[in-house]
Amino acid sequence: MMELLVEGMHCNSCVARITSALHRSDPSAEVTVDLPARRVRVSGIDGAAAREAIEGAGYTARVALFSGESP
Repeated sequence: MMELLVEGMHCNSCVARITSALHRSDPSAEVTVDLPARRVRVSGIDGAAAREAIEGAGYTARVALFSGESP
Protein backbone atom coordinates (compact mmCIF):
# COMPACT_ATOMS: atom_id res chain seq x y z
CA MET A 1 0.00 0.00 0.00
CA MET A 2 1.19 3.46 -0.81
CA GLU A 3 -0.28 6.81 0.12
CA LEU A 4 0.45 9.80 -2.08
CA LEU A 5 -0.07 13.50 -1.43
CA VAL A 6 -1.58 15.01 -4.56
CA GLU A 7 -1.25 18.72 -5.26
CA GLY A 8 -3.90 20.29 -7.47
CA MET A 9 -6.72 17.89 -6.51
CA HIS A 10 -9.61 20.15 -5.51
CA CYS A 11 -12.94 18.57 -6.51
CA ASN A 12 -14.80 15.39 -7.37
CA SER A 13 -13.88 15.78 -11.03
CA CYS A 14 -10.22 15.69 -10.00
CA VAL A 15 -10.90 12.52 -7.99
CA ALA A 16 -12.54 10.87 -11.01
CA ARG A 17 -9.70 11.92 -13.30
CA ILE A 18 -7.02 10.55 -10.95
CA THR A 19 -8.93 7.32 -10.29
CA SER A 20 -9.40 6.77 -14.04
CA ALA A 21 -5.73 7.43 -14.73
CA LEU A 22 -4.68 4.89 -12.10
CA HIS A 23 -7.10 2.26 -13.42
CA ARG A 24 -5.87 2.82 -16.98
CA SER A 25 -2.35 2.18 -15.73
CA ASP A 26 -3.42 -0.98 -13.86
CA PRO A 27 -7.08 -2.08 -13.98
CA SER A 28 -6.64 -4.23 -10.87
CA ALA A 29 -5.34 -1.35 -8.73
CA GLU A 30 -7.24 -0.56 -5.55
CA VAL A 31 -7.68 3.20 -5.19
CA THR A 32 -9.03 5.19 -2.24
CA VAL A 33 -9.14 8.97 -2.36
CA ASP A 34 -9.37 11.35 0.61
CA LEU A 35 -10.22 14.63 -1.09
CA PRO A 36 -10.09 16.94 1.97
CA ALA A 37 -6.62 15.61 2.87
CA ARG A 38 -5.59 15.51 -0.83
CA ARG A 39 -4.31 11.95 -0.40
CA VAL A 40 -4.63 8.90 -2.62
CA ARG A 41 -4.06 5.39 -1.28
CA VAL A 42 -3.18 2.74 -3.85
CA SER A 43 -2.38 -0.93 -3.72
CA GLY A 44 -1.87 -3.53 -6.39
CA ILE A 45 0.09 -1.08 -8.55
CA ASP A 46 3.77 -0.23 -8.65
CA GLY A 47 4.51 3.03 -6.84
CA ALA A 48 6.39 4.55 -9.77
CA ALA A 49 3.52 3.66 -12.11
CA ALA A 50 1.01 5.24 -9.71
CA ARG A 51 2.98 8.51 -9.54
CA GLU A 52 3.43 8.52 -13.31
CA ALA A 53 -0.32 8.00 -13.87
CA ILE A 54 -1.25 10.80 -11.47
CA GLU A 55 1.32 13.17 -12.92
CA GLY A 56 0.21 12.23 -16.45
CA ALA A 57 -3.29 13.36 -15.46
CA GLY A 58 -1.87 16.80 -14.65
CA TYR A 59 -1.26 16.62 -10.89
CA THR A 60 1.84 16.55 -8.71
CA ALA A 61 2.23 13.50 -6.48
CA ARG A 62 4.71 12.64 -3.76
CA VAL A 63 4.92 9.67 -1.43
CA ALA A 64 3.35 10.31 1.98
CA LEU A 65 3.33 6.73 3.30
CA PHE A 66 4.79 3.49 2.00
CA SER A 67 4.08 -0.01 3.24
CA GLY A 68 4.98 -3.28 1.58
CA GLU A 69 5.33 -2.39 -2.10
CA SER A 70 8.25 -1.10 -4.07
CA PRO A 71 7.80 2.64 -4.77
